[in-house]
Amino acid sequence: MIHTAIQPETAVLIGVITKEETEERINEYLDELAFLAKTAGAVTRQRFVQKLPLIDPRTFVGSGKLFEISEYIKENKIDLAIFDDELSPSQMRNIENALKCRILDRNNLILDIFASRARTAHAKTQVELAQYQYLLPRLTRMWTHLERQRGGIGLRGPGETEIETDRRIIRDRIALLKKKLEKIDKQKATQRGNRGSMVQVALVGYTNVGKSTIMNLLSKSDVFAEDKLFATLDTTVRKVVIGNLPFLLSDTVGFIRKLPHDLVESFKSTLDEVRDSDLLIHVVDISHPDFEEHMNVVNETLADIGVIDRPTIILFNKIDAYQYVKKDEDDLTPATRENLSLDDLKKTWMSKKGSPTLFISAVQKTNIDELRRKIYAGVRKIHIKRYPYNDFLYPDPDKL
Repeated sequence: MIHTAIQPETAVLIGVITKEETEERINEYLDELAFLAKTAGAVTRQRFVQKLPLIDPRTFVGSGKLFEISEYIKENKIDLAIFDDELSPSQMRNIENALKCRILDRNNLILDIFASRARTAHAKTQVELAQYQYLLPRLTRMWTHLERQRGGIGLRGPGETEIETDRRIIRDRIALLKKKLEKIDKQKATQRGNRGSMVQVALVGYTNVGKSTIMNLLSKSDVFAEDKLFATLDTTVRKVVIGNLPFLLSDTVGFIRKLPHDLVESFKSTLDEVRDSDLLIHVVDISHPDFEEHMNVVNETLADIGVIDRPTIILFNKIDAYQYVKKDEDDLTPATRENLSLDDLKKTWMSKKGSPTLFISAVQKTNIDELRRKIYAGVRKIHIKRYPYNDFLYPDPDKL
């Protein structure tokens, strides 16, 4: 029997430790880069990390490290070299000449994932705009039209013909896409305006923290959920009723570190669902070792769009996957994050947060009833403030 299954592409990951970053932090970034590569369909074979005072302006890493990477790629027939930072056009050209394989930076990889995930006309237009904006300064080194017709990670471009690599045509295309997005945004603004006076609640959080799974639990819908990054690109809005109180719940695109600027600009309209929300549910993957930085990334984004002071429920998800190393009783060294049990963790800064907090497992449905009560209490408070004359319709959350 002949097997015709397409073999996944193989990749090496490259990062640099500068004086601004620690080795531990770079390894965390490369872990995330490996997950991004897996989401795109690649298999990571090796990682290369170099300590440098500054990133090399010509080749990102030093010449000795570049030769080491080149030898490994040649010996193991590697398809892709993925760099954990944005590369300049000249860096990409120099690295490609040295390594003789396809080169991607973190931005290009994320754009490729977004291209494969986009389903609606809105998402496809946003991704296409970001891709052309990424492509424009890199025309001098980008693929020829024949290379472009091959499949593979980083090659899912806007899908236009050879002449589209002309700068003037691409600028015209960017202008056209921006006009198209403006039209779609106006339509979506009208849709949001037609939703009436119901309280609006938005699920926000880092990518892959379980927002879509929580959306499915609360709304009894079948929003696509998967253990991959950026499973959700398009904002989904559902009407939810808890007790006898209806409200609108939206599931939004996940945030991530080092999100490409062009993609942020293109997807600003998607974040309008967050801007228009009365209550935010900030979902956090408590099992991730870097969850506190993930929270900071989300909070910075919320601050950028002016909603950081919006009423918020902080939801620590995946408690079923939380792991720690128990200290010996005679160990007198201070406890670290890795030594804290979930109960210990709850007594740290989390107990001092002004916002309501809750620890759940969406997969195992742990504390979901308590989550419903907290959401009901938050929505009820906003609803009664808006319509004080019908507060008798909605009982106290403790009576649910």
